[in-house]
Amino acid sequence: MSSSGFFLLAFQAGGSGTGGAPNTWLSFVPMVAIFAIFYFLLVVPMRKRQKTLQTLVESLKKGDRVVTTGGLYGEIAAIDNTVVVLKVADNVKLRVARSAIAGLEGDGNTGGKS
Repeated sequence: MSSSGFFLLAFQAGGSGTGGAPNTWLSFVPMVAIFAIFYFLLVVPMRKRQKTLQTLVESLKKGDRVVTTGGLYGEIAAIDNTVVVLKVADNVKLRVARSAIAGLEGDGNTGGKS
């Protein structure tokens, strides 16, 4: 094949002018589809769980039996703005960050016993 024929084939394969633009945009469609699938399979359920946990933490009251993210089980003895005092045994009380509460003890999501 002559050198002019090679350049002609390379030019046609690369596209000319606006002919190559639709192929470029079309190649992004699979990436956008994969991003959408990950968004709906991972991000949406995670946001729903986070919102549910935030509602639970805001509605905590004295006497609730909870589980912390560290795995401590206890009963709420007192609540401050950002601190919860947990009674884990007789005469044993721990100060725990309110954000460290993972759920209620009897809740199926935490794996606790009721």
